[in-house]
Amino acid sequence: MAKPLEIDQQWLKRIADQVGGLQYGSVNITVHDGRIVQIDRTERTRYDQPSSKQQESQSVKQQASNSHNNSSNKHQSA
Repeated sequence: MAKPLEIDQQWLKRIADQVGGLQYGSVNITVHDGRIVQIDRTERTRYDQPSSKQQESQSVKQQASNSHNNSSNKHQSA
């Protein structure tokens, strides 16, 4: 039969400290013989990425702009 989990105020504070301020991630609590022995915190950072259609559109616009600039430069140097 499993031992009842022992949680004192110190562990509650430690858990709250680890969860506090966490935007994306997880907190893993390890228990041995009914006692908390370890807290692991994994924090993730997410970056917004434009969708593939937006990236393709930006790439096409940039290529068109570069092509236009190159042809203008050729006419000026001739």
